[in-house]
Amino acid sequence: MTRKWLSIVGIGEDGLQGLSAIAHSLIAQAEILVGGDRHLAMLPTDDQRQKIVWTSPISASVDEIIRRRGQSICVLASGDPMCYGIGVTLTRRIPVSEMTIVPAPSTFSLACARLGWSLTDVETLSLNGRPPSLLQSYIYPGARLLILSEGKDTAAIVAQLLIDRGYGSSKITILERMGGSQERIVEDTAVSWSGELATLNAIAVNCIADAGVVPLPRLPGLPDNAYQHDGQLTKHEVRAITLATLAPTPGELLWDVGAGCGSISIEWMRSHPRCRAIAIEQNSSRLGYIADNAAALGTPNLQIIEDKAPNALKDLPTPDAIFIGGGVTAEGLLDVCWQALRSGGRIVANVVTVEGEQTLFKWREQVGGNLTRIAIQRAEPIGKFLGWRAMTPVTQWIAVKQ
Repeated sequence: MTRKWLSIVGIGEDGLQGLSAIAHSLIAQAEILVGGDRHLAMLPTDDQRQKIVWTSPISASVDEIIRRRGQSICVLASGDPMCYGIGVTLTRRIPVSEMTIVPAPSTFSLACARLGWSLTDVETLSLNGRPPSLLQSYIYPGARLLILSEGKDTAAIVAQLLIDRGYGSSKITILERMGGSQERIVEDTAVSWSGELATLNAIAVNCIADAGVVPLPRLPGLPDNAYQHDGQLTKHEVRAITLATLAPTPGELLWDVGAGCGSISIEWMRSHPRCRAIAIEQNSSRLGYIADNAAALGTPNLQIIEDKAPNALKDLPTPDAIFIGGGVTAEGLLDVCWQALRSGGRIVANVVTVEGEQTLFKWREQVGGNLTRIAIQRAEPIGKFLGWRAMTPVTQWIAVKQ
């Protein structure tokens, strides 16, 4: 049986006195105690055991813990260590079979208890050490959001984001120091938000759209006007079909080759918070569009690479899916993409030229897959009447690597 040498004990705002007997026992038996200044200060002043205070970057402290593998170590953490906490970081480096984890109630659980919300019906996210623009993809009419705050200024940032999106009427509730003697709850709307807050707080939002606001759907095919672009944009009907063909699954990685304004990779990431994407674009003027669109649509962690494919594809992580929206005729591009794709991965390419179609036909003959012609017509004014105006037809190739 693997020896459990590492323990992680979650502590609430009520301190050590709120811990269970098991948690007290783990702390008492530890040779080394690890935590932030706030948690280590909870220990008796005459405690002479060795202490390790978290450093920045925290990876240095994790390395120090691993170097002491086998010694009895107890990590003091806030709330539930496995809810955006240090437990998640440590389990990436240390097998869970070597540790004991004792959680306290999470901030989300405490907030739901105060508000009367069902935790299964709310959207949860952390803005602690993360870009505030992550919030953008969670906003929709009627949404209930629970947000882990980075500090006393986070609420004002959240309020401004809501106002900018047309949700200034949204109700904001700040929950400070939950579970402690200094607990406080503050309520206001986004548009009228102001006030001094404690550093330790969580934010609850009941999203209310202002009159006339058209919400952005979570399904693929956002309106074209949701993007800044210079014309290099996969139109929303074709985009919806392309995303359905790419079939994103949570946790998968997409290469978006010839990303244009980033619409495909952005909507891939919007499909699930754990979906990842790399946008490769050689046109430097479009990189700003990609970054701005990613921030505005809630995917600020989109990785952007300025370079020309296939050279830009060297040493990138293995993709689960690849989309080629431009440059399919570039020498060696499809060879590099096909070789890089994992077994069972999907490759989708869209072209509008005869030369592009010829390239895709050869690859279909070589590795299989399906070719589809996408022809869209939109009704547009012709004088006093409406007529059908055809968009440029798109030929799409989809293949699964066996």
